[in-house]
Amino acid sequence: MSYLRSFAPWLVFAAVSAADWRFGALAGFLAATATTLYARRRGQPLDGLLLDISSAAFFSVLAVVGFVDPRSPVAGWSAALSLAWLGLTAWISLAVRRPFTLGIARQSTPPREMWSNPIFYRVNVTITAVWAATFTAIAIATAVVRLTHAGTVAAVAIHAGYVVPILFTRRYPAIVRARYANR
Repeated sequence: MSYLRSFAPWLVFAAVSAADWRFGALAGFLAATATTLYARRRGQPLDGLLLDISSAAFFSVLAVVGFVDPRSPVAGWSAALSLAWLGLTAWISLAVRRPFTLGIARQSTPPREMWSNPIFYRVNVTITAVWAATFTAIAIATAVVRLTHAGTVAAVAIHAGYVVPILFTRRYPAIVRARYANR
């Protein structure tokens, strides 16, 4: 469940941003920094912290922009921008052949011998691609909701889209294991 820990700063950001986006960004930065430091102290390698490090970078920039210019147009777009950032992080991790889920999966997948298995890698490429596509789609949908003033119901429906990658991440590895066990 360490992938859920990686998303904690985004949940903190969403909760605190309801009151003030600038403090939401600051809280997201502090949460991302805290989760990264905690994981490193527990011995987690950096490749399992790609999302945490990327989150800290995003929130640090967003917080600086917010506190330098509280009326920045970025304020109204912070939700779409944050999702676009997550999508970009996931797509880049795929482009450089280091899917962001790979390091996370290594923390929960013993034995080590599995880590060098090409199937283990492909499963993580697939899972990361599902997350990347979801982040991208939700970022676009969030921007459309913002532009069209579609309202809260539309925004809630869009964010219900997170169910797909969460369930996929939980179930897909077992499906692949079962497929290869029958060979």
